[in-house]
Amino acid sequence: MERVVLRFLLASAVILTAATVISGERVKETSATAELVWSKGKLESDLLSKPEPGNSDYLSAGADVDDHDDLDGGFSSLDGVLRWAIGHSDPAKLKESAEDVQRLSASELQKRQLEIKEFIEKMNMPSDAQLMQIAIDDLNNSSSSLEDRQRALQELLILVEPLDNANDLNKLGGLAIVIQELNHPDPDIRRLSAWVLGKACQNNPVVQKQILELGALTKLIKMVKSTSIEEAIKALYAVSALIQNNLSGQELFYAEAGDTMLQEILSNSSSDIRLHRKAVFLVADLVECQLENLARAESPFFRNRFFLKSVVDLTASTDLDLQEKALVAIKNLLQLKTTEALIFKDFCDLNGSLVRMRQQLLDLMASEDRRDYALDLENLRREVELIFHEKLGKVMKLPTRRDISAPMQFL
Repeated sequence: MERVVLRFLLASAVILTAATVISGERVKETSATAELVWSKGKLESDLLSKPEPGNSDYLSAGADVDDHDDLDGGFSSLDGVLRWAIGHSDPAKLKESAEDVQRLSASELQKRQLEIKEFIEKMNMPSDAQLMQIAIDDLNNSSSSLEDRQRALQELLILVEPLDNANDLNKLGGLAIVIQELNHPDPDIRRLSAWVLGKACQNNPVVQKQILELGALTKLIKMVKSTSIEEAIKALYAVSALIQNNLSGQELFYAEAGDTMLQEILSNSSSDIRLHRKAVFLVADLVECQLENLARAESPFFRNRFFLKSVVDLTASTDLDLQEKALVAIKNLLQLKTTEALIFKDFCDLNGSLVRMRQQLLDLMASEDRRDYALDLENLRREVELIFHEKLGKVMKLPTRRDISAPMQFL
C-alpha cells in the first residue's frame, strides 16, 4: 500500500508541476534533472528506509560539518519533493500528462495541489542525505555497471547544488569517492566527477578546503589537457570553482603549473571556444583576487608579454561573450602595478584592437536584437580604453618648449 501511495504522490506531483510550468507560473528550474532515474532501480521501500545512526559507513570520521546537523530531515517543502519528482520523470510523458491536467479549472487544480501537500506532510519522504547516500553507495560498489555509475553521478550533480547538501557530501564519505572516479577509464565518468566537484565547491570555502586537502587539484589540471573536449571543459570548470577567492588554492595552482596550462589554451587559436571562455574568465578572477590582496606578491605570469597578447587577441573574436570576458580580464590586468603599458601598446597592439572592436560594435548596434548587448559591451570597451590611456599617460615624457610642436615621446 505504501508503494502505491508513493507512486501516486510522485506522479501527481510531477504532473501538477508540469501543468504549472505550462501555465506560465513561476517554479524552480528543473530542466537539468529531466533525464535522471534512480541508480540500480531502487524500490520505493528502500528509499523510505532511514540509515542507521550507528552505522560507521553513514558518517565519515573527519567531518567538518557540525555533528548535530540533521541529515535525515526529509524534504523541507512541497518545492523540494516536486524538484525531486520531476527529476525522475519521462519528459515526454510529463508534458502529455501536464496538458491534460491543464484543462482542470483553477479550483480543481488548487484542490489537487492541497491533497498532495497533505500526503507529503503525512509521509516520510526520502531526505537529500539519503538520496546522496544511495548514489555514493553505488559509486563505492565495484560491481556497479557503467550506467549505474553515470546515474549516481548525475544524481549527485543535482543534489550537491544546495549549500547544506554540498557540505554534507564529505560527511557522507562522498568527496573521496567522487575524486577517486577522476581516475576512471571512461571519459564520461571522469567528466561527470569533475562536474560534481566543481558544483559542490563553487562559492563554498568549506568544500574547497576539503577537496584541496584530498589532492584533487593536481588531477583536475591534468584533465584539462584531455583529448576529450567535454572532459577538459568540465575539468577547467572544476579548477576555476576550486581556486576562486581561495589564496591557498591559487598558490597550489601556480605550483602545479596551472598558469602554463592557461597560456597553452589561450594561445591556441584552435582550442574550443568554450575552453577559451573559461580560461579567460579564470584569468580575470585570478587578477581580481590579486587586486583585492595588494600585499600579496604578484605572479610573474601576469606580466608575461606573450600571455598578455593572447588575452588581447581574444577581442578579435566574433563571439560577444568571449569578447566581454577578454575585456574584463584586460581591465583587471591594466590595473596591476607590474604590467607595463608599453607592452600593451607596442607588443599587444591594444589600441588597435580596441579601435577595431569599436567598429564591430557599431555595426552590431544597427541590429535591433543585439543593440542593447552591443551598447553594454561598448561601455565596457570605453572603460578599458580609458584605463589604458591613463596607464599609458604615466610613462609619457612631457615635451619641452623647444620640442613643443613635436609629438610626445615615450620613455
